[in-house]
Amino acid sequence: MIHATELLDASVYDVQGNYVGRVRELCIVPAEQPSRIGRLVISRGRYQPLVARHEHIASAAPGTVRLNANELSLEPYRPDEAWLTVRKDLLDQQIIDIHGRKVVRINDLGLLERSFNGHMELRVSQVDVGLGGALRRLFKDVLSPGVVRTLQKGLPTRVIPWELVDLIETDPMRRVKLKLPQSKLRSLHPADIADIIEELAPAEREAVMDTLDPATAAEALGEVKDALQVRILEEMDKERAADILEQMRPDEAADVLADLPEQTAAEVLQDMDRQEANELVGLMRFSENTAGGLMTPEFFASLERTTVGQAVDSLRGLELPLNSLDTVYLINEENVLTGAVPLVRLLLAAAEAPLVSLRSDQLVFSDAETQDAHVIELFDKYNLRSLPVVDAEQKLVGVVTVDDVVHRLWQKQA
Repeated sequence: MIHATELLDASVYDVQGNYVGRVRELCIVPAEQPSRIGRLVISRGRYQPLVARHEHIASAAPGTVRLNANELSLEPYRPDEAWLTVRKDLLDQQIIDIHGRKVVRINDLGLLERSFNGHMELRVSQVDVGLGGALRRLFKDVLSPGVVRTLQKGLPTRVIPWELVDLIETDPMRRVKLKLPQSKLRSLHPADIADIIEELAPAEREAVMDTLDPATAAEALGEVKDALQVRILEEMDKERAADILEQMRPDEAADVLADLPEQTAAEVLQDMDRQEANELVGLMRFSENTAGGLMTPEFFASLERTTVGQAVDSLRGLELPLNSLDTVYLINEENVLTGAVPLVRLLLAAAEAPLVSLRSDQLVFSDAETQDAHVIELFDKYNLRSLPVVDAEQKLVGVVTVDDVVHRLWQKQA
């Protein structure tokens, strides 16, 4: 393996052994191959730099690159923003270590050499984030590469495979050109993505959020600290913010909107689906510290006379969060809450059995204006997983889940 810093500023010779110049930059061309050094930019003093393609590289060693082409066959260098450059875009830059679920800084790149017909291909194999890479940088042009390699043998190795690296590209145009929206971040748990986002500066946060699809971004945003949620959405394009909020749980989205400046919230709501926007506005009328402020309108309710078979058929067609599906709530024709059936009872009952025959003996519920402290007490006292919420007419308007309670407890302790 050879390292990128051992090739930067290396002397370049053409096929006839003539000195061409020095390696000014190593370039990856993601559109061609995402890990291959696709171009070498060769500096020639006061003359225009030249570009050698990957198939022009005959051999590479620390301090020296030899080509299989004549200098006259090389093209003049023309900057291309779609290229990912090692010196400018990667060295010293922050990246996301997908396996370690953290943000690290690049000290060097490890390149694997693969021989083909008449040329050598260099592929990025790993990212060096340890002392070894830092040492190579520190003593570059001071000690010979051989001496530096000897010195670093006793140092601990900290490398990350290139395939486990996600780049943080802050330039929106380059994010498009480098196709970074195909982000590896999506393989992480939303809570891990949130931890990463909280480590980054505003421009980097925006870059990371832009690489995520709306559903993943919504899950990650839901795990971010409340104050930072607001800052992220304020910095974001309002249409993009609307797309993300539409994917969030309604109670979480309503809380975030309530914390946004009034004008910003209005602009975001304007870009949302009308039905979803109206739903959020309805939730925002409840105080944050009440059952209404904690509840979600996503739940499964059915008329008392519905049979188990009918209820199961209805459940199959719903797209509700799993934590909202532990209970079937029973209502009458006026939408008044009349009972609750644990989902497990449906699995044990005959298909023709009416739901009303399966309801629990005791129904625990809360008024929408009940303070959150009392809601937490109810969860603790009755070991609840969810709590139905009713309005002044006893009509079912929402459900508080155990996730909501845990999140509220965490907020109170923070």
